[in-house]
Amino acid sequence: METVVLDETATGGQAGTASRIENYLGFPSGISGAELAERAVIQARKFGARFAVPAKATSIERSNAHYTVRLDDAPPVTARSVVIATGARYRRLDVPRLEHFEQMSIYYAASQAEALLCRDDPVAIVGGGNSAGQAAVFLSRHAAQVTLIVRERDLGEHMSRYLVDQIGRIANVHVMLGTEVRELLGDQALDAVAVADRQTRTRRVIRARALFVFIGVTPCTDWLSGLVDLDDHGFVRTGQQPRRATDGGAEAETGWLPSVLETSQPGMFAVGDARSGSTKRVAAAVGEGAMAIRLALERMQSM
Repeated sequence: METVVLDETATGGQAGTASRIENYLGFPSGISGAELAERAVIQARKFGARFAVPAKATSIERSNAHYTVRLDDAPPVTARSVVIATGARYRRLDVPRLEHFEQMSIYYAASQAEALLCRDDPVAIVGGGNSAGQAAVFLSRHAAQVTLIVRERDLGEHMSRYLVDQIGRIANVHVMLGTEVRELLGDQALDAVAVADRQTRTRRVIRARALFVFIGVTPCTDWLSGLVDLDDHGFVRTGQQPRRATDGGAEAETGWLPSVLETSQPGMFAVGDARSGSTKRVAAAVGEGAMAIRLALERMQSM
């Protein structure tokens, strides 16, 4: 297999921007996302992969069992097999100075690593879904105070009842309903957030040394041009998930069925955050990537 890796900005994606990854196998002391990505590139090149950075994919089409990926400001690339690993972007708060605080005080996940960073500090969480609720329960064991900031007037509108009940029993979790973040306060690191009631516009300042944002993600799949089946949120369906018929017709006639990471198009796979139902973790994405290459080889041998 001759492998070409196309990346719009830099290798590593979201993981590559992480200041510290503490839960990746083989690095018990942690490793920066940039260093992990750099090592991955060196290893991939060792096995013959070629990298094109920057190379922005703008569209893809299928013809005669081959795929053509069209690029912005570069000639198209044609291949028999394609692995979609374009990830997803976390939705960000529309508030001033967000980028200033993102490097040290704003997080889009609540793992053990983040919990250790904010131990005994007051923290704030933005979001009203299960991810925000689970983060509130988890962080309450480490942080001094957890403030859950929710746009909706009813916590149960988007959150499971068991989480709502659990949060109601935790003494150091305070829920602010019908509220949204308006301002981030602090010099170098975050000191507090200014919030406002969505109806009365009443402004309050909440102490927070860290802000956790769980307002959803947007998959980077718009470049796929409708070629593969997507779920209701724009993530790529794989395996035996409900799907539309392929455009070629021959696969349906021969009884073709997609493998576990294969999309609605034969020889086209999706891994990591862009895939519907993925776990949104670095280790899982790496494992899916390795698995997809094996499945791609098997698919090419059968075509």
